[in-house]
Amino acid sequence: MIHRSLTRLLPSRHFPYTSSMPNSSRTKRALLDAGRKEFARYGLAGGRTDRIAAVSRVNKQRIYAYFGSKEGLFEAVVDDALEDLLDVVPLPSDAPDAAATVRDYLGNLVAYHRKHPELMRLMQWESLERTSAIDLRSPRALKCQAKVQTLATWLGLTPEQTAPLLVQIILLATGPQAVLNLTAMVLATGPQAALTKTGEAGVTAAMTLIAAAARQADQARDTAS
Repeated sequence: MIHRSLTRLLPSRHFPYTSSMPNSSRTKRALLDAGRKEFARYGLAGGRTDRIAAVSRVNKQRIYAYFGSKEGLFEAVVDDALEDLLDVVPLPSDAPDAAATVRDYLGNLVAYHRKHPELMRLMQWESLERTSAIDLRSPRALKCQAKVQTLATWLGLTPEQTAPLLVQIILLATGPQAVLNLTAMVLATGPQAALTKTGEAGVTAAMTLIAAAARQADQARDTAS
């Protein structure tokens, strides 16, 4: 079952430009929105600041004034897109138990990525082109680490046990979207039907992973005692 927080799936920073916004904020927002479309399609190397400037109707020099370089804009675009995901798809706080928490979270992830496929494309481009730029002290990284801590508390596991589990849950939600043609061919169905099937199967797989992790944690505690 998809959690009701999906009623908030519109990205939190994607709002109409209004006269109440400072000019600099409107300009940055326009550049980030245009950059998200450009980089999702072409990546960092293929993205063009001329096209971003034209789509955003902003002088190209503003890109360098606000972000320093095309690389700086790309990093800001990826951070902005992931901040949307982290803000809009939190771990459900009103689920009755840990299993329901993970089920709802995975369901929400699947739904979000189906609605916003550009995020997966940006993540793939970042993995290909910017692996050396990972900053484990960045706000994005710290939010991910906080999510691990929260999930660990709810599951009764250590953060070290929970972090790989969370990665697997994320991959269950995003993997079929990342290799959509292959997913459709394996399931012998259309792309959208394939995503629906893998989303349902992903929830079942996540429950299996959680049960296995819980058993291992219990065995480790029994051995230690």
